[in-house]
Amino acid sequence: ADIKINKNYLEKQKDYDITVKSPGIPKGFVKINYTTATNIFFLKIKQLGNKTIGITGTKGKSTTASLLYSILKNSGKNVRILGNIGNPMLEALLEPVKKDEIFILELSSYQLDDINFSPNIAVITNLFPEHMDYHSGVENYYLAKQNIINFQSPKDLFVYNSKYKKLVLWAKKAVSKTTPFVKNISFKDYKIPLIGEHNKENIRAAITVAKIFNVSDVIIKQAIENFKGLHHRLEFVGEFAGIKFYDDGSSTNPESAILAIKSLKNIDTIFLGGQDRGYDFSQLEKIIKKYKIKNIVLFPDSGNKILKSKKNFNVLHTSKMKEAVDFAYKNTKKGGVCLLSGGSPSYSLWKNFEEKGNQFKKFVTKIAK
Repeated sequence: ADIKINKNYLEKQKDYDITVKSPGIPKGFVKINYTTATNIFFLKIKQLGNKTIGITGTKGKSTTASLLYSILKNSGKNVRILGNIGNPMLEALLEPVKKDEIFILELSSYQLDDINFSPNIAVITNLFPEHMDYHSGVENYYLAKQNIINFQSPKDLFVYNSKYKKLVLWAKKAVSKTTPFVKNISFKDYKIPLIGEHNKENIRAAITVAKIFNVSDVIIKQAIENFKGLHHRLEFVGEFAGIKFYDDGSSTNPESAILAIKSLKNIDTIFLGGQDRGYDFSQLEKIIKKYKIKNIVLFPDSGNKILKSKKNFNVLHTSKMKEAVDFAYKNTKKGGVCLLSGGSPSYSLWKNFEEKGNQFKKFVTKIAK
């Protein structure tokens, strides 16, 4: 059933005995027996005895999962990356699973909300408010994330970021063995291709897990230095007309926009706004003022709520990306940075953050020509 075919498709569930629920449907909407693709995958892999590494967190899960995949692959391990990153888990079961195959799974709160299994190694990168509309509140969101460790055994492992008090508390209560991200890393010895302190945390997470698999420091260093950052995550688009453009389209909450601002120097223009999910933007506004960002593009609907006072700002309200990029070219000082980092989900104007980021890149390069 699909909303595009029939807007009342949820009413048809009574005609069936069981359903396979997609992650996009909150569990409260399902009134019959159901399972999920995630649960089917975990059940089969548990029966086969293959090792699973599950990675979640409010931000950083895609980068951490991809980086860990690169490290393990470079070390000669038979490894696959699946899940929320865009590779369907059940697709991996269409062919025989090799005995030594290790599965890295990026897991969203939607997938974890009604899971009955936990991975052998569970990794949580960070935790702050997100997806409150889907989960009917922030506490339910945290409970969904916690499911990544709730079904672990004493043989399993929970790898966590000790900067977050809630994660430290979960580690104390966990049935499994626990370890915080490694701290004693001299990043001066690395040529890191990723920008920002938050990415150093993602690197720490990946190194912690790599060490569990006895990967050598040489291979870890090589994999990190050769790692290509993911699209729409503080991605450098290019320098045009003396302006550096960065696409951080994956920013879907105020905290991620703050991390992006702290990661770059000389931001003169920022694009903010998107779907309104009731976030508190007061901290973000303080950071914008602290970093003296002058030119602000505000997209609907949350754009109307981000700045309490527009005094001393040069503000453009628009729903058109081309208009926003035109504004950036006209107003950003030479040597300055223009950053797309919405601090809100993209769904008010775009299908997803990828479409938003691609539009940004398209107009940045088009106008430059």
